[in-house]
Amino acid sequence: MTAAEKKADAKAQYNAFLAACPSQQLLGRVSGKWVTLVLSALGSGPECDGDPRSMRYSELGRVLAGVSPKMLSQTLKSLERDGLVRRTATATVPVTVTYELTDLGLSLHQTVRQIKLWSENNRDEVARQQRLFDAAAR
Repeated sequence: MTAAEKKADAKAQYNAFLAACPSQQLLGRVSGKWVTLVLSALGSGPECDGDPRSMRYSELGRVLAGVSPKMLSQTLKSLERDGLVRRTATATVPVTVTYELTDLGLSLHQTVRQIKLWSENNRDEVARQQRLFDAAAR
């Protein structure tokens, strides 16, 4: 069996339910709260108009209420490392830095956006279910 065939065979056997599976590790990285919100913001913009766009770091910080500068920087660096976000620095005074989704990031965006929308649309029902559960547990 050639090396390429071995690699293809191993990839076909990815199973995120197994602890050693590389896809499980990736799943953990792309499912975090700030990752989800950054991908959603870059994929739809703050107005959620559906058009992917580039955003400056400060704009992302304003859109993502509650994110610390350190967490935003770490999240963007992680997304850039994973090939989901492209960072572009333009030589101006001061330097202008923008972030945008790559093709790989765009391929994940629709799924992430659906999770965000589900959360917004179902938060009240989840809170109601939590109250019912807590009342029954007393």
